[in-house]
Amino acid sequence: MGQAHMRPIEEKKAQKRASERYPADLDPASSSRASLLRFGSFNCKTMSRRPTARRFADSGSIPFVGALHPKSRPSPLLSVGIFIVGTLLVVGYLYRSGGRSGDIAALSRLDGGVSCSLEVQRLIPILMKAYGDSMRKVLHVGPETCSVVSQLLKEEDTEAWGIEPYELDDADANCKNLVRKGIVRVADIKFPLPYRPKSFSLVIVSDALDYLSPRYLNKTVPELARVSADGLVILSGYPGQQRAKVTELSKFGRPAKLRSSSWWVRFFIQTSLEENEVAIKKFEQAASKKSYKPACQVFHLKPLH
Repeated sequence: MGQAHMRPIEEKKAQKRASERYPADLDPASSSRASLLRFGSFNCKTMSRRPTARRFADSGSIPFVGALHPKSRPSPLLSVGIFIVGTLLVVGYLYRSGGRSGDIAALSRLDGGVSCSLEVQRLIPILMKAYGDSMRKVLHVGPETCSVVSQLLKEEDTEAWGIEPYELDDADANCKNLVRKGIVRVADIKFPLPYRPKSFSLVIVSDALDYLSPRYLNKTVPELARVSADGLVILSGYPGQQRAKVTELSKFGRPAKLRSSSWWVRFFIQTSLEENEVAIKKFEQAASKKSYKPACQVFHLKPLH
């Protein structure tokens, strides 16, 4: 009994000595486990800080990945290459139709819209074929008339004048020179034109009529036919085309009203204007030979006698 009674007392003393030697937070088993956890956490953090881009770049499996690294600087050769490619694409776009008409065709479709005044410049060679001697003295009416008149003046034995229906706020030196010489003038076409009857052999109007209401069209179109000796050519946008930008509404006064060909035919009948069948046939033949595809509606009218 004495030995049995002493054994629990000795065990308690042994446990007490062990607890004093190894406190709870420094227990050998728990300490080793904690060390392993800290070591594993350190390794994970160390491995997670390795840049993944470097692994891909070193392996060489993805080309140019080094250029995508946030700390890398773009190569000057890469910037020059992008610039050259962009320039070639723009030049190819402008010249895809070939020659001067290709430039004008591309420019007339830039910014998501269509300019019938720029389309006139494409039409000049075709109009020369269709109208012949009637192109000797031409009046152009519409926006960008300085550009159209300048192009017409390059043709042999052709005199040209222009009417700009809107203010010339950003006119270049050439346009200012034409205005100073009286070749181009700014005039409101809703009122009678300052010309005698049959002052011009041919009158060409583009874009301007699309911004007039029927109230003014009833007066303006017959007035344009009045000052023409051989005919009137009207260029109007197709329905659904984008024309004036929001910033241009203050200049034009109202959004463009793009009317169908059937509407225009009814309008011509109501205003006693006849279509010029002979000119239409010659124009279509000349356009077919040059593979011309109009970006605007083209109407040919007889003069008003």
